[in-house]
Amino acid sequence: MNDIIQLLPDAIANQIAAGEVVQRPASALKEMLENAVDAGATQVQVVVKDAGKALMQVIDNGKGMTLTDARMCFERHATSKIRSSEDLFAIRTFGFRGEAMASIAAVAQVEMKTRQQDEELGTLIQIEGSEFKKQEPISCPQGTSIAVKNLFFNVPARRNFLKSNSVEMKHLVEEFQRVALSYPEIGFSFMQNDMELFNLSPGKLSQRIVGVFGKNYQGQLVTCQEETPHLNVKGYVGKPENAKKTRGEQYFFVNNRYIKSNYLHHAVANAYDGLMPSEMQPFYVLFLEIDPSHIDINVHPTKTEIKFDDERTVYAVIRSAVKQALGAHNVVPTLDFNMDVNFTENWRNDETRKSEVAQENSYKPNKVSSENSYRNFQTPSFKKQDVSGWERLFEGGEKVIQKDFEQKSVLDDSKDFLTFSSKANDSGKSDSIFPVEQENTGATFQVELSYIIAQMSSGLLILDQQATHERILYERYLKQLNNTAGLSQQCLFPQHIQLSQADFALVMDIKDELNSLGFVVVEFGKETVLIQGVPADIQVTNEKALFEGLLEQFKHFKSELSIDNRENLARSLAKKSATKKGTRLDTTEMETLVGQLFACQNPNYGLSGNKTFVKLDLNKIHAFFSR
Repeated sequence: MNDIIQLLPDAIANQIAAGEVVQRPASALKEMLENAVDAGATQVQVVVKDAGKALMQVIDNGKGMTLTDARMCFERHATSKIRSSEDLFAIRTFGFRGEAMASIAAVAQVEMKTRQQDEELGTLIQIEGSEFKKQEPISCPQGTSIAVKNLFFNVPARRNFLKSNSVEMKHLVEEFQRVALSYPEIGFSFMQNDMELFNLSPGKLSQRIVGVFGKNYQGQLVTCQEETPHLNVKGYVGKPENAKKTRGEQYFFVNNRYIKSNYLHHAVANAYDGLMPSEMQPFYVLFLEIDPSHIDINVHPTKTEIKFDDERTVYAVIRSAVKQALGAHNVVPTLDFNMDVNFTENWRNDETRKSEVAQENSYKPNKVSSENSYRNFQTPSFKKQDVSGWERLFEGGEKVIQKDFEQKSVLDDSKDFLTFSSKANDSGKSDSIFPVEQENTGATFQVELSYIIAQMSSGLLILDQQATHERILYERYLKQLNNTAGLSQQCLFPQHIQLSQADFALVMDIKDELNSLGFVVVEFGKETVLIQGVPADIQVTNEKALFEGLLEQFKHFKSELSIDNRENLARSLAKKSATKKGTRLDTTEMETLVGQLFACQNPNYGLSGNKTFVKLDLNKIHAFFSR
């Protein structure tokens, strides 16, 4: 019988490995950026064309490679980081498995130029699909330049699975931001289709955060720092009022390596407990320094998930550090437990406190007399002025009141007493048991400004006004998107909105759908859009807040639900523009909502799956009171 098991050729083995390492252009960019950082570069340039499908080039000024190293870096399992199994638990750099460059070269056309500082000439290597095409000396700057062209050119099926350019560009920017945040001392630049998106100078972490996310983050950063024998935490967290509904601006770095961890994210969210709604996500960039022997980073192909040998301690330290940072910067109210409740006696006996306060309050304006000076009130034991005899201020007042009363009595001799009207004495009085200020005592009225009660021939109808309006608006907007016939109202003063690079790419991707809803969005410079119009049927006083809220809701649904952009936009706009609970409605508005709800295709359920109305028929009402 013939043997059927055989070794795979290297080219096929590399393509299989590429399926794990190189999932999209952003995966290849991540590996090349990490190699540039490991090479000791101080300046890293990224050039991208056609969202990485045509070209991704990373240029660094690191130490470069020799001819032998340049050839070996494209071989599988070739690495400079590992010599023994013990080295796996002492890794502080990025790449170590030796599969990245071999996997990239298996599915793309790669050109590498590299030169060391002491060498006059560098090395040029060209590879296509794991096959070496050219190797020759070349004159080039110190460092390494790697250009990846036509990704997945030899695997058409993989190329067909790539998303649109805007989606792939979003992932490229996210990978670039992660590496740029992890090393603020290195300068980074990012060019996309000959347009500069980022130009980040070396500096402090706070400067890097502002450079990556925009100037809007300058005022919301709170310093977070904690040192323990087991773990050191440093970085920045955002203020609770700047939290967003969507995740994406939460960054953990363990030994400068970006990781994802829902467990550690819960520690940060727990520290914000009581400061913001549970569905909101705080901003944070936190760096964890820990002994590499206490973690295992070789548990995921992309190395974004790691294991801790004591997760509970890490959780507790992070939660404590964030909570302490929020309290130290007066983000949360605090109590001074060092102050004795018997503070009066302490002030009297502690001469040091008296002298300190006296020195702080030594400034006295000339216009303040000595008897009213603040010095008299600088301790809790000051004596109040004598205020006896205050009754003399009102002597004679009763005579004036009596005189005015006599004058009014003379003017109206025909009336011996005053009569005040009361609604209880009205001839057309109502027997309503509802409050007077509600003014909804007809067949349709509100309860707690949240529910609408409508009378029917067969009983009562109880509607959730917010869920009802959301359902009505959702079906209306979905119809507009399908017919591309949304009406728009022009803004008297168009507002410009500065967006992050990822949000800007997202807006450009859904620009046609926004126009169908009635938004008039115009590109206005670098990462800025101009809102010139909003949907005509929305009552809005702040177009900027409406658009930003719509964008956040859209991203939230995009991460939570598997729906297309049209349905997502209809849901998001309905959520943001619907009448909220606590809004007072008049009878006409309530009757209109009831009529429009039952004209919908699916009036029974709201966008969240909850019921829009409950019917209470007469038989149930009679059953409440029958014996």
